[in-house]
Amino acid sequence: MDTCRNCGAAREQDAARALAWARERDADGREHWLCPSCAREHVRDIEAKLPHELWG
Repeated sequence: MDTCRNCGAAREQDAARALAWARERDADGREHWLCPSCAREHVRDIEAKLPHELWG
């Protein structure tokens, strides 16, 4: 079962609720998840990782 990288919350099994989770990959290709609360709290950090070409 996947858990939130920040707070440790268990990822929802319900498909609609699971869609609210944010996925990220580290440099080694490992997948990590953020629950909706942590994702909202850290949205600027997440957006900062996007390529510059997507801003505008």
